[in-house]
Amino acid sequence: MSANLTEINMIRASQHGDLEAFNALILHFQDFFFRVALRILRDENLACDAVQEACLLLFKKISSFRDGSFRGWSARIVSNVCYDELRRQGRHPTQALEVFGQDGEEISSPYWLADVSTNPETQFEISEWEGVIHDSLGTLSAQHRMILTLIDIEEFSYEEAAGVLQVPLGTVKSRLTRARIELSKKLLASNYWLPSIPKPNAAIREMM
Repeated sequence: MSANLTEINMIRASQHGDLEAFNALILHFQDFFFRVALRILRDENLACDAVQEACLLLFKKISSFRDGSFRGWSARIVSNVCYDELRRQGRHPTQALEVFGQDGEEISSPYWLADVSTNPETQFEISEWEGVIHDSLGTLSAQHRMILTLIDIEEFSYEEAAGVLQVPLGTVKSRLTRARIELSKKLLASNYWLPSIPKPNAAIREMM
């Protein structure tokens, strides 16, 4: 609760022009901003530049922030800056397709994020697995990287992600499903799998 109040206080002070409070707010969120930017742009220098640009916009726009999720509101600004950069480079994110299982239900289990043992014997394997995931994410479209980052990595709710991406809730769900299936395909192609993480079931593999 105290951390929550601190964030609210920083936001309110920033809205009244308190630069010190705004800097503290940015420090609180900067790692998150960078992760989002890096997932979209796949370049550390571009991501750093995008975060700096987004922070300037945040300072200009923070007076317009009302009640709600500041994390979601600010992530939308960061992602918009990144997408603008992609457009400047002529790289256009593609629209995802709706994908459902044979029973008509959304396929939504991110098995690649399954909790695995962290005993010393498996530390090296886990590190390699994380590297495979990182490399596989890098081959996906910007939209797919973004939806996986928000929901599976940063643990945004569907509603928060919809607010960040400014798309309907149904689009978030279908885009996430497609992104997860695409990542599954990349991970299977890597031929690297931890024994403690189950491979996709037959229904998912048929859709690949």
